[in-house]
Amino acid sequence: MHGKRFVAFLGIVVILFGVIAWTSPSLVKDVRLGLDLKGGFEVLYEAETFQEGGTVTPSLLKETAKNLEKRINSTGVEEPEITTEGTNRIRVKLAGVENEEEVRALLAKPIRLTFRGPDGKIELEGTDFKQDGAGVGRDNMNNPVVTIELVDAAKFEEITGRLSKQAPPNNYLAIYLDEEELSRPSVNFAIPGGSAQIQGNYTTKEAKDLADLINLGALPLKLNEKYTQSVGATLGQASLTSTVEAGVIGSIIVLVFLIVIFRIPGVVAAISVISYTWLLILVFNLLNVTLTLPGIAAFVLGIGMAVDANIITYERIREEIRSGKSLLSALKAGSKTSLRTIMDANITSIIANIVLYYIGNGAIRGFALTMIFSIVVSILTNIIFSRFLITLIIRSNVFKKPTYFGVKESEIREL
Repeated sequence: MHGKRFVAFLGIVVILFGVIAWTSPSLVKDVRLGLDLKGGFEVLYEAETFQEGGTVTPSLLKETAKNLEKRINSTGVEEPEITTEGTNRIRVKLAGVENEEEVRALLAKPIRLTFRGPDGKIELEGTDFKQDGAGVGRDNMNNPVVTIELVDAAKFEEITGRLSKQAPPNNYLAIYLDEEELSRPSVNFAIPGGSAQIQGNYTTKEAKDLADLINLGALPLKLNEKYTQSVGATLGQASLTSTVEAGVIGSIIVLVFLIVIFRIPGVVAAISVISYTWLLILVFNLLNVTLTLPGIAAFVLGIGMAVDANIITYERIREEIRSGKSLLSALKAGSKTSLRTIMDANITSIIANIVLYYIGNGAIRGFALTMIFSIVVSILTNIIFSRFLITLIIRSNVFKKPTYFGVKESEIREL
């Protein structure tokens, strides 16, 4: 029975390392890198309205950010990172961009909403609509529709009256964002009063999105560059290479130290730390986390905290062995006394990083998020998994001598 536990330990380790060796190349390749590692540029825009006295509302800012992302996607740039900050700022991060000036010119161009007739003539601009005059309503069949209010009721009546006289299917007023057609509602009669409904078999979400775009067109935002940063691809790759090399070398030195000092527990610690590193990369990929230089710093710091958790546990176990307890009793007592210390440190670190995430921005938030993930993964691998492995070894009775656990016979006190 005891031998089976050791065989189980070896089986777990062999299978684990096989999975790590098999999946690691693709995992590392799929890690999403920030612009400071991959190269690219970052721009911080400050938004203001073209109309004097207009207000930059949160919904307008959010809608502008969404449409900037659509523009960027149309250029083929992968995974743009666009976030709103404060009441009137938009931050754009684009990694791996080569034609920087072309993309920046596209971003700076005002977003234009137009309504066009069958001949392509622009009949209405976004500014022909009242501010926040578009909304979502229901027709007689309880289907979602977009409700609109226009500034010039007579102009709208003239346009709809003229288009309604066209023979189907040329009696429409197409809605365009820049040069992309969003919808093509038919016009069946002249619409007086400056209010109308746009019907088109929309879902509630589609109707809301179209209403938001019309409101955005009614009060378009002008984006002014306040800050810009460019990182060349070569510089980014050099930063990534040097940082990873330093992390790998440092980790190897620490793991060798653990094995020399703690012997068998040190081997278990090395296994759990390697598992921690692999699992954390897997979590990054599953959650589509962008890894930046501060993120790598947090990653390496997380490895240090993982090692620290193992050192605290194994040092407590060694103290119990020195007091004269059996290996199994020392394991139980040492694990119990170390757990509270480790969990207190991890919980306070998580709280601190949650605060950093909410009060910080950019690189600070990336660092905090990486630290939170690393602590959670560390609890799974360096507390739960590590203790499971060391329990298998001790219960197997293959390594019975205290020296295998870094304790000399002369250091043991008799009870």
